[in-house]
Amino acid sequence: MLVRAGRPVWYSWQPAAPPPRVLTRLYLCVCTRVQMTTEAMATEQMNGNGIEESIETSTAVVRSEHYQTLLTAGLPRKVADKLDEIYLAGLVSHSDLDERALDALREFNEEGALSVLQQFKESDLSHVQNKSAFLCGVMKTYRQREKQGSKVTDANKGPDETKIKALLERTGYTLDVTTGQRKYGGPPPDAVHSGPQPNSGTEIFVGKIPRDLFEDELVPLFEKAGPIWDLRLMMDPLTGLNRGYAFVTFCSKDSAQEAVKLCDNHEIRPGKHIGVCISVANNRLFVGSIPKSKTKEQIMEEFGKVTEGLTDVILYHQPDDKKKNRGFCFLEFEDHKSAAQARRRLMSGKVKVWGNVVTVEWADPIEDPDPEVMSKVKVLFVRNLASTVTEELLEKTFSHFGKLERVKKLKDYAFVHFDERDGAVKAMNEMNGKDLEGENIEIVLAKPPDKKKKERQAQRQAARSQLYEDYYYYPPPRMPPPTRNRNRGARGGYSYPLDYYSYEDYYDYYGYDYHDYRGGYEDPYYG
Repeated sequence: MLVRAGRPVWYSWQPAAPPPRVLTRLYLCVCTRVQMTTEAMATEQMNGNGIEESIETSTAVVRSEHYQTLLTAGLPRKVADKLDEIYLAGLVSHSDLDERALDALREFNEEGALSVLQQFKESDLSHVQNKSAFLCGVMKTYRQREKQGSKVTDANKGPDETKIKALLERTGYTLDVTTGQRKYGGPPPDAVHSGPQPNSGTEIFVGKIPRDLFEDELVPLFEKAGPIWDLRLMMDPLTGLNRGYAFVTFCSKDSAQEAVKLCDNHEIRPGKHIGVCISVANNRLFVGSIPKSKTKEQIMEEFGKVTEGLTDVILYHQPDDKKKNRGFCFLEFEDHKSAAQARRRLMSGKVKVWGNVVTVEWADPIEDPDPEVMSKVKVLFVRNLASTVTEELLEKTFSHFGKLERVKKLKDYAFVHFDERDGAVKAMNEMNGKDLEGENIEIVLAKPPDKKKKERQAQRQAARSQLYEDYYYYPPPRMPPPTRNRNRGARGGYSYPLDYYSYEDYYDYYGYDYHDYRGGYEDPYYG
């Protein structure tokens, strides 16, 4: 304000505009202050008592302690995230999965691995004991479905878990589920059976099972025959249903026989009849392409280096030269599992014996004839005969023990038919192991022919599947085991090993298994 001529005069004053740099700094300062105020307001909350409480504006991602290990193992980040999510859900722990499972998962592309883990997460793992193997099974099934373009529908995912739980609570048995089978028991509770694992002859094969039938219907049926050791229902992972067959092992042979009587052709559902018979575990392999100069001891030593559980070698010599074998042998193992593992290893092509890759096939399992039938046999099977032994010499040797009907010699073995059984038994007891023309002969009662053998062979050939063969092998028609090759003219890529049997009347005179030392015979030399 100024005073001019005694009167005050008012002036309006406007400051000079600040430089642009000052305006910019002022703007940034204001914006920063506003942002800080907004964040403070977002992280503060007043409760009913006027006390300030902090709240989170974003959810933190929680990882397990093994997450970094999954990344280090080479899993893509999204796959590691999914597997870690399964860890945190408690469905499986990191210690449940071995390196094999993680290695297999790493071989999938990201989309496939995520699909596998999602299927694994949605699976019922309540009865799965080996979760690592189960995950590997899911991966194998995924690849199979990928090739076939098939999927499992919700309606085909398994049994009624309420009924299964009630069964397990009633019996006290356990249930172990894999992608290939469902195993009930094995071993059973001590209250049921506390002894050792049952031997051969205690297991039955159950066929023609409805595909949507499970333990809740099978166990009540078969436990009527006696205490069950285990029940293995074979599963098809592509459909989620069973394969139509199962194996039931009982705690005694009597129970197994009773199960066949009670359950064979049993109508388990309206119009659905199951088939039941005693199953035979195959512990024997046929091995071809071995040097003919090798002895039993040498073969035992050599194959013992590359297999486990080998118990015996069955070797056959050439009839005209006992110092040479026929170029093949049979390997006997302590159990079917050992035989199956040896077969896979020898067939891989990576294992060589004496520098060569050998031919390996399942041998026909030993099938014991009915004891009542054998009690009437009056024919002897005589093997390990020298080439100089004739039918006339055999007739002269064995006629001392009773009247003979006839004698038939084939290569290095023969059948001696007695008129009475007592003469056959006496000859067997006195002549078995005796020297005849420089060779110790072996004598047993011959197996009579099986009238329904061809019918059963046709049924087994039609019903056999690859997975069924991996567990238990029903023999094909009695022929020398074939060997795979690519020779021209070989039917279907198969041929028979040289010197296996060079005579055509093998089948005519010996209807059963020559390799188990027990003879058999067919018409016209029987009856």
